[in-house]
Amino acid sequence: MVQSPPDDTTWVDLAPEIVRQRLVIEGRCREPIDDAAIRSYLTELSVVCGMRALTEPVTHRSDRYGWAGWIHWETSGAHFYAWEQPRLFFSVDIYTCKTFAVADAVEYTRSFFDAPQVVYREF
Repeated sequence: MVQSPPDDTTWVDLAPEIVRQRLVIEGRCREPIDDAAIRSYLTELSVVCGMRALTEPVTHRSDRYGWAGWIHWETSGAHFYAWEQPRLFFSVDIYTCKTFAVADAVEYTRSFFDAPQVVYREF
């Protein structure tokens, strides 16, 4: 299941001449997400979104908060967060200065993690 909430009409674009696209994708997953999955996901997300990676994905695990990962793109980057407690859950934050297909990023994410529930918001 994929859902998108209505747009927030209170936002004012202070720099309309600069391309900025933001997308947050969150979901519940069936299995814990580990370092290898995060690295693979972020590497392939670069291709799905048409972005050029400047670095390999970087990950870190906090005993308290779970996994985090990041990839640097020529046109910005993406952050990834995964929890095991209090539930299996992930959150992706994509920020770019080049447009990409939201539907492709959302479907790729849902499919990659075999997520039974995914929500997203573009702003």
